[in-house]
Amino acid sequence: MLKLADKLRIITMKILNGSELASYIKQRQEKSANSLRQSGGIVPKLAIIQVNDDPVINTYVRLKKRYGEDIGVEVDSYHPKQNEIEEVIKSLNKDDSVHGIIIQLPLNDISETNRIVNLVKRSKDVDALADDSDYDPATPMAIFWLLAGYNIDLKNKHVVIIGRGRLVGKPLEKMLKASNIDVVVADRQTKDLKETTLKADVIITATGSPSILSSNMIKEGAIVVDAGVASEAGKTVGDLDDSVYNRDDLTITPKKGGVGPLTVCSLFENVIKAASSTVKH
Repeated sequence: MLKLADKLRIITMKILNGSELASYIKQRQEKSANSLRQSGGIVPKLAIIQVNDDPVINTYVRLKKRYGEDIGVEVDSYHPKQNEIEEVIKSLNKDDSVHGIIIQLPLNDISETNRIVNLVKRSKDVDALADDSDYDPATPMAIFWLLAGYNIDLKNKHVVIIGRGRLVGKPLEKMLKASNIDVVVADRQTKDLKETTLKADVIITATGSPSILSSNMIKEGAIVVDAGVASEAGKTVGDLDDSVYNRDDLTITPKKGGVGPLTVCSLFENVIKAASSTVKH
């Protein structure tokens, strides 16, 4: 049973529920995939290449397989050694039945990341990891969808991104600046993270460092989006300290069901676009 104070906190805190939005997108995508089958005889297919056996990565691969099954997109996974990955990519690039290819990061040898992700054919780079991909990156697009779904306009707001990673922080910064949004990125070189985040109207954190953002680092009435993913004591956790969820003045993603579900949606949106582009008119 929830205490009265906890019930009131749930009522006053605005939750950015990505799972709710994802359910609508999922229905639309299922119709799109069925239409491709019926009208063009095309079965959308995603290939996942994974070289790192990590609990968090394994969880996300399972989620993608389940999501694909639900909407009618085939998902095949490949587990080569890192020195074999190039041949696998070349083979999948040539396979017309495969519409999307993702390299599940991190690789065992991270120094090879840039070279390997750029081996993927641009029209199949549905994770948008290559330097000039045909698609928008999944997690940044998921964040855009989430904010738009709750009518949050970033114009005239000061946005702070925590983390400059390849999957989220770096492409998100580029996308926000292209939209003329006032954005600052904090990373390992930031001298005073708290001073930086206290100035933010919107904080988007994506470091994979549990509890990096605590309640005393967030100003009153801020919007907080947690896109971080890490494994702690066998559980998948985000970047926010538990103290943040004791606040009743924030607009915030939940511990589960925030950005994650929409990231999967965004990835499969790209797969369906890739499959649609092969339809002969």
